[in-house]
Amino acid sequence: MAGDVRCVARAISVVENGGAGRREVVRLLHPSSGRAHIVGVTGPPGVGKSTLVDGMIAHYRASGHRVGAVAVDPTSPFTGGAILGDRIRMVGHSTDAGVFVRSMGSRGSLGGLASATADVVTVLDAAGFDVVIVETVGAGQAEVDIVTASHTTVVVEVPGLGDDVQVLKAGVMEIGDVFAVNKADMPDADRLVVQIESVLRLKGSGGWVPPVVKTIGHDRASLVGLMDAISRHRAHGGGAVLMERRRGMAGHRIRLALEERLLEAALERAGPSRFERAVESVVAGESDPYSAVDDILGEMP
Repeated sequence: MAGDVRCVARAISVVENGGAGRREVVRLLHPSSGRAHIVGVTGPPGVGKSTLVDGMIAHYRASGHRVGAVAVDPTSPFTGGAILGDRIRMVGHSTDAGVFVRSMGSRGSLGGLASATADVVTVLDAAGFDVVIVETVGAGQAEVDIVTASHTTVVVEVPGLGDDVQVLKAGVMEIGDVFAVNKADMPDADRLVVQIESVLRLKGSGGWVPPVVKTIGHDRASLVGLMDAISRHRAHGGGAVLMERRRGMAGHRIRLALEERLLEAALERAGPSRFERAVESVVAGESDPYSAVDDILGEMP
């Protein structure tokens, strides 16, 4: 809570390792969190999210804000490792005491985040960072978990990805509070802006209309419109919208924690031998996955 970077780093490591340590860290720090504005940045691979986040950090620092950044990289399903390369693009802030960047592997979690991402954000929030930016893995239309972990969600797109129909599809297009057309110096950038704005008009709005801004990640001057849009979204509705987003985020975290604890309890009570017998019965065709679960639960006290 004093902002000691070594303590923050160790606390995040405990959270990532899971189990009772993770729960204890969050229990102790949660009462001191809730002050930071959490900005999620998502979009397909190769759209320049990390470069954009690097520029966003610079803008916030110029305004005197302390910034935490969590960059989620994909984990190999074969080796379990992750390159954690997003941090390389933010190395310019490595000597700035007002910036803390943490890369983390997704560890097999779907949705664009790691299972511990929200708890890592809690650590940074409690440590006194004014803004926490969460960058997802390269996300497709179904990886929309960032909306359950951020107050403002920025969806990044670039021209020239190929199939323009992708812009018209549901999923990631429905979660954006702000849309950034990055690499706006490329051909067809204006065309993509018009396409996104057309989709948003068709969707309608009960209040906030997501702005579509053009950015060039390596040109920090071009990010002024993006930063203004994020600021306006934060202030929209006099804070009522933000409070509603906080309720949704809290409900999602409670459900995830409940699922995790119930699964842990079920496997612990069933024991490894009972679980292995269930696996063998399904493989042999003597049972099916749902019946196997019924059997395991039926044997629990």
